[in-house]
Amino acid sequence: MSVNAEMQTPQQPRTNKNKRKGALILLASLFIVIGVAWFFYWFLILRHFEETDDAYVAGNQVQVMAQVSGSVDKVVFDDTDFVKKGDVLVTLDQTDAQQAFEKAKTALATSVRQTHQLMINSKQYQANIELQKTALGQAEADLRRRLPLANDNLIGREELQHARDAVASAKAQLDVAIQQYNANQAMILNTPLANQPAVQQASAELRDAWLALQRTQIVSPVDGYVSRRSVQVGSQISPSTPLMAIVPSTGLWVDANFKETQLAKVRIGQPATVVSDIYGDDVVYHGKVIGLDMGTGSAFSLLPAQNATGNWIKVVQRLPVRIALNPQELKQHPLRIGLSVLVNVDTSDTQGPVLATKVRSTPAYVSNALSLNLAPVNQLISEIIKANAD
Repeated sequence: MSVNAEMQTPQQPRTNKNKRKGALILLASLFIVIGVAWFFYWFLILRHFEETDDAYVAGNQVQVMAQVSGSVDKVVFDDTDFVKKGDVLVTLDQTDAQQAFEKAKTALATSVRQTHQLMINSKQYQANIELQKTALGQAEADLRRRLPLANDNLIGREELQHARDAVASAKAQLDVAIQQYNANQAMILNTPLANQPAVQQASAELRDAWLALQRTQIVSPVDGYVSRRSVQVGSQISPSTPLMAIVPSTGLWVDANFKETQLAKVRIGQPATVVSDIYGDDVVYHGKVIGLDMGTGSAFSLLPAQNATGNWIKVVQRLPVRIALNPQELKQHPLRIGLSVLVNVDTSDTQGPVLATKVRSTPAYVSNALSLNLAPVNQLISEIIKANAD
């Protein structure tokens, strides 16, 4: 063996040791760099985000109830069906309502005729007053002619007394005629026939009967999907009976239940991202914080916690934070109420208010689907009045 070979053999372990040491230093340096980068990333970005998976999709559930009592003879839609505002959902048997409507029409016609008779009687009473005035004038003239004759003893006292009695009787009959006219006028007061109280009352009762007849058709107040249908054909329902719920697919929001330790920097107007379990990370919804509730879930529960008791244990509370979602994103990827979501709120901008400070200037929700146009029944009332006043 040469001298060079003897000298190179002991150096090989030292070289391997140096390589391992260099690799460990490089690896440690890499971890340090990653740690520092992660710290700066957290300090600049991540610390401004609050995240919770205790969040669920919420929305309006419009409870449909009847406005009149009756027996169900038709259920038009079923669960999961789409309906538009004003669509007929359920119809009730119209027999009783139709009968009441016909009675109301007859009652209005009778009221018009009776009131019209009172107005005609007024003219009759006026004519009777003129007749009694003429009779009184004749009686007074007869009395005046007999007074000189009585002074000259040309007629007896009995005949003079009869003349005076005739004047008194004529005056009394005139007073009766005037009172009859006044009593009749108190009933009509020179008011047009259509505005007479009895006619107005009968007209109102006819409108009520017409409304009850129209409301045997139960319509949807909003666009949405039928859910929780409980009404069945043949059921006897009342105005307090829940029939079904209509759930709109638009206007949904997210109730994110953040821990109280996460809410220090949460403000109204802050942007938020929402990921739903149904679509996964492939679909990200964008929204913003629109309000923080005024109480925790436990505060509004059926049995609120009694923290003053001796066995109290502190539990971190959660406060619902409402997140409004982008309508266009909801339209592209519809959600359903109750679905689980993951919410991230960017709290870097803390200029917004913690609680709402503006009073809403417009109603939050409006529907005119249940409003009925009274023009048809008003036209019917006018026709009945005209037909029975001639």
